[in-house]
Amino acid sequence: MEQQIRFCTTSDGVRIAYATAGRGPPLVRVAGWFTHLEFEWGNPHWFWRSLEPLAGSYGTVRYDGRGIGLSDREVEDFSLMSKVTDLEAVVDALGLERFSLLGQSEGGATAIAYAVRHPQRVGRLILYGAFARRSDLETETGRQTVEAAVTLMRTGWGQDSPASRQFFTALFMPDADTAAWQRFTELQRVSASAEKAVAFLTQLVQTDVTDLLPQVRVPTLVIHRRGDTAVLFDRGRELASLIPGARFLPLEGRNHAFLQGEVELEKYFEAIGDFLREGQPEPVAAAEPAPSGLVTILFTDMEGSTNLTQRLGDERAQEVLRAHNGIVRDALKAHGGSEIKHTGDGVMTSFPATTKALECAIAIQGSFAAYNESAETPIRVRIGLNAGEPVAEDEDLFGTAVQLAARICAHAEPGQVLASNVVRELSAGKRYLFSDQGDVALRGFDDPVRLYEVRQG
Repeated sequence: MEQQIRFCTTSDGVRIAYATAGRGPPLVRVAGWFTHLEFEWGNPHWFWRSLEPLAGSYGTVRYDGRGIGLSDREVEDFSLMSKVTDLEAVVDALGLERFSLLGQSEGGATAIAYAVRHPQRVGRLILYGAFARRSDLETETGRQTVEAAVTLMRTGWGQDSPASRQFFTALFMPDADTAAWQRFTELQRVSASAEKAVAFLTQLVQTDVTDLLPQVRVPTLVIHRRGDTAVLFDRGRELASLIPGARFLPLEGRNHAFLQGEVELEKYFEAIGDFLREGQPEPVAAAEPAPSGLVTILFTDMEGSTNLTQRLGDERAQEVLRAHNGIVRDALKAHGGSEIKHTGDGVMTSFPATTKALECAIAIQGSFAAYNESAETPIRVRIGLNAGEPVAEDEDLFGTAVQLAARICAHAEPGQVLASNVVRELSAGKRYLFSDQGDVALRGFDDPVRLYEVRQG
């Protein structure tokens, strides 16, 4: 498996390197400490590279934060909000509307802050070896430890004097063999300069997201090792106790960074896989091969799906989701549409004929209107349509035509059907009314897009 490295630019002008691998529902990693996309990918001893097993089922996203790895090095701001800005730039560059978020170590605070700021975009939150605040470093002994570490960084970070880097290696992986020890020590050197390492550590010990924990409204799994020597076990237990509804999985071992071959690493991957699959409905049938040539893409999106579980509970929320899936799939079957994939709060579909896609969209909205007349929990959906020639690969569709359909859906109001101009032109002379909504600026598209609301004629 290969990774694809690209660059994006944050709102404050910092270039961030990010890498993607695998295919499937997106899983974004926010790592703590120091990273280097190239170095860690080819390193069999370094835990952060071991997202690879998940890449078999998920589209994994990793990135180097500002001042680190392949990203711009000449930066001064390592505050929590600057790190949130880095994450925002990456997911926006990829056009991710909804994704799962994995916050590791110090990256957990960034993931928490992002999830509170953008709850509609985070489907599931996983925190490993994370903390809200390093209260253990606020004691006299803790302050002395930090001061000693800063002194070591300033004097022993270079290639010829690795003393401070070895100090942190001992914290992160006390049970590592020689090869893993050497590689992690080298990773720190290639990832950041001594000056940036000091600035990074100084800001890290000031991080405090305790007040944000009760505001987390997405399903959360907290994983922490009982003997973790870098971030004490109590820090993970604190996260789980203060995040509403969070699950807590304690694992054995002292290594903060897992080593390949550890039994607990397999438990870690199994727990993450099970947790992520809970948020993905089982398909009712095997997917048909993705169509090729000119097709019409239809997206649905449920209003208020993000906090459905928090409002209704797991069982009732799943009932509502099943009702949504049933209505959409019945309409697809009746109008010759193909379900490409479930997005968590909606469905991506395709049609060989534009008129059939329009018939299906109108039928879906009519069915939901009828359902809502007697439903205890009404379901309102947005629908967006676009036509084009997407790229078909691995039973999925990709390309500009698909991205535009998704953006049109996101722009629609609940209960509304919105379509692009090409859909209107392909259905000219048919029994549909197109109400001109004007030119609309959609995220990710340089030029405004002409949109039309569609109704039955």
